[in-house]
Amino acid sequence: MIGMELNITYILVVLVVILFSMTLHEAMHGFMAFWLGDDTAEREGRLTLNPVKHIDPFLTILLPLILAVTGAPIFGGAKPVPFNPARLKYDEWGAALVAVAGPLINLIIAFVLFGSYALLMPSTDTFAAQALLIGVYVNLGFFIFNMIPIPPLDGSRVIYALAPEFVRRGMEAIERYGLILIFAVVLVASPVLGVFIFEARSAIIELFSALFGI
Repeated sequence: MIGMELNITYILVVLVVILFSMTLHEAMHGFMAFWLGDDTAEREGRLTLNPVKHIDPFLTILLPLILAVTGAPIFGGAKPVPFNPARLKYDEWGAALVAVAGPLINLIIAFVLFGSYALLMPSTDTFAAQALLIGVYVNLGFFIFNMIPIPPLDGSRVIYALAPEFVRRGMEAIERYGLILIFAVVLVASPVLGVFIFEARSAIIELFSALFGI
């Protein structure tokens, strides 16, 4: 990161940002499902801001920290919040709303943190400014990664809502092996995935910069 050496302070900031961001991400899935008529997340104790309830050891902690240490764009996920699509309003569109609620909160967090960073200009070398930038980068990484339309990532639910029935059935078959597929993509295609996330993140940051005039 700009102006901040790779040290224990940096790792701690990344870890705090990850736990905060992924907790809100997963909680928003649960709250959106609840607002649309499904209380599955509430009954299973996932309608909470307790990060322990949402942590996946690999996707939430290990993967993002490995990426941080190696200097790669940070992305990851969490333990999926359960919901019952059959109980939601608006059918597949209801499921799509539940899915995108998580990544969208990461985008909103990134926008708010970038706005706070812009207010600190030109004091960009301070710890506060650098911590805000880390928050922006991490949340944009989570947003972009989770919107990739591969089951069971959140972006796939938008495809479910738009696609014809035979495509949905094929995606359901893929989703049975979704986490294995995600691990394979991360392990095999991580360089390509890293470039994609870096370029997409840069484009969003350019948009934020234009909006805030910096």
